[in-house]
Amino acid sequence: MAPSAPAFVCSACGSARQKWAGRCDACGEWNTIVAETPLGTGPSGKSPGTAKGRKVALSDLAEEDHPLPRHLVGIGEFDRVLGGGLVPASAVLVCGDPGIGKSTLQLQVAARFALAGHRTIYISGEEASAQVRMRAQRLGLAGAPLRLAAATGLRDILMTLEAEKPELVIIDSVQTLWADTVDSAPGSVAQVRAVAHELVTFAKRRGVAVILVGHVTKDGQIAGPRVVEHMVDTVLYFEGERGHQFRILRSVKNRFGPADEIGVFEMTGTGLAEVRNPSALFLSERGEISPGSVVFAGIEGTRPLLMEIQALVAVSQLANARRTVVGWDSSRLATILAVLEARCGLTFSGMDVYLNVAGGLRISEPAADLAVAAALLSARQDRALPADCVVFGEISLSGALRPIAQAETRLREAAKLGFSQAFAPAGKSGTGAQTIAVHQARHLGGFIQTAFGDIVT
Repeated sequence: MAPSAPAFVCSACGSARQKWAGRCDACGEWNTIVAETPLGTGPSGKSPGTAKGRKVALSDLAEEDHPLPRHLVGIGEFDRVLGGGLVPASAVLVCGDPGIGKSTLQLQVAARFALAGHRTIYISGEEASAQVRMRAQRLGLAGAPLRLAAATGLRDILMTLEAEKPELVIIDSVQTLWADTVDSAPGSVAQVRAVAHELVTFAKRRGVAVILVGHVTKDGQIAGPRVVEHMVDTVLYFEGERGHQFRILRSVKNRFGPADEIGVFEMTGTGLAEVRNPSALFLSERGEISPGSVVFAGIEGTRPLLMEIQALVAVSQLANARRTVVGWDSSRLATILAVLEARCGLTFSGMDVYLNVAGGLRISEPAADLAVAAALLSARQDRALPADCVVFGEISLSGALRPIAQAETRLREAAKLGFSQAFAPAGKSGTGAQTIAVHQARHLGGFIQTAFGDIVT
């Protein structure tokens, strides 16, 4: 039988093609296409695993035959983001900017898991064991029955794990490991993909939970091949601004729980502390009510979260007015400004616009449209909204206000923190809220009239 022809695969995105090219058409990267020989076929012309694979009907699988027990780490916010704890035989990828606190968080996770009576190994490829112990002493975790190792060779690491039989393995970081079967430097695309594949395979084969710490690029993307994100079961991003003490652990992929769930931490001198009521903490720093300040009732995963949106509008001295955004999508801001001008006759030309989400948070849901518009109008008119109101709603290009999901959950969170009124799109918003008055509008113009009255265009 003729040997199988090699396939050409992009090491950055994993897309396959029949011939080599200098640039990948799928992801646009240069010099990432390499030749890979596919698996050979047996004498019968079938794949080697086809005949031996045991097929079972889905209806024949009972839940008790294949349970997915979870082990609580002991850090409530971390368990929340995972969907209720660590699942055995799962692989978790944790990424974040340098110095954001990834190693600190994972050392706290490892120590808590070990203190709960589970065998845990923390393998560092960036620091010596003595350096890790110094951090543990600073965090007050030196007495945890945690096993440490400083290694970068994948073969030695796997042999150690086979002998120790741990329940949790933390690798810090995956970019520092190297496999002797791959002829490239540690941290390269081929090495990262090979190392991740071997560790994920080990986790599935031995029923061990593996947490991989990963670096990110200057664009905020996970360093290495994109296919690594598809290999693991859960991908977590650790976010935060260096000027703020808050850190957000965000789930962007989770096979065992809800995606887009967040956990909130506060960086202190003794490590990362849980923030059990982030809404109250974020709003506690809110100063005297001023124009341009609006409280938005948002939803992050399954958690309602109240946050402050700040806007500043000033006459521009430049030919092209500035548009500066922190914590929100800049293109979305341009859309809201265009709708205000085209549908409501309120122009922002010749004015610098600055928008900020307080506390270092990032908002991605469209429900923040109305709160952003309210902050912009409040800053433009120099007129503050009442201190006891929250705002949420999506704005369409026609200027209509569209109902959003989980409006009742948002209102309950606002009422719990002492807010007595809300501005929301007309519809089911507020039908079940008894302690908070809801001002509803079907169009952006109606909201402006209710919230600000007659304003100068």
